[in-house]
Amino acid sequence: MPKTIIITGANGNLGTAVVKKFLDEDYKVIAVDHSGNHLGFADRHPQFELHGIELTDESESSTFVKEAASLYGNIDCGVLLAGGFEMGDISSTNISQLRQMFTLNFETAYNIARPLFQHMLQNGYGRLVFTGARPGLNLAEGTNKIAYALSKSLLFNLAEILNKEAKGKNVTVSVIAPSTIDTPPNRKSMPDADHNSWVKPEQIAAVLSFICSDNGNVLRDPVYKVYNNA
Repeated sequence: MPKTIIITGANGNLGTAVVKKFLDEDYKVIAVDHSGNHLGFADRHPQFELHGIELTDESESSTFVKEAASLYGNIDCGVLLAGGFEMGDISSTNISQLRQMFTLNFETAYNIARPLFQHMLQNGYGRLVFTGARPGLNLAEGTNKIAYALSKSLLFNLAEILNKEAKGKNVTVSVIAPSTIDTPPNRKSMPDADHNSWVKPEQIAAVLSFICSDNGNVLRDPVYKVYNNA
């Protein structure tokens, strides 16, 4: 029987690669994003559905997870890719910008993770993955992107708390920490960079596939530094 996975941020450059990978792996993919203009390849796939959920809305997110669990029985995996990015050091970052990054990078993950983690504990199985970032893991790299780094750092802390609660159960919360991802917008904004040193969306998708596979069952408290040579 195919596993069922929720993927947020599914229409982004990384999200589309992740959706394709999990469809290729015969998962039932429940994708979440406001648009599906990059997901044409999945439109008619029998294992794919797209939902326009407002992830900053706690009630809407919780209802979505509960309805999906009721419909499919088990939600085996959750890959939470939704988020945002903003440059800015301490002198240029005000509390409004900090709150915006907190909302986009932490609340959107927490609102799905909260009901999904409880569902996984009840079922005795689950793989939940947050999308961190290298500046969130090594905060010294966040001096010129302080709101982004601080918001991403909270995901590592949340994963540690949840893994403590899930200890002894077959539920694991992972965090991937990519370096610069090789996407068209990043290439456009950094045309002179060494693009070969960046990590490709398909490579991150392969890591996520391993995390959610039976081969990853022995891992606990995992943080994946998906840096390539960047």
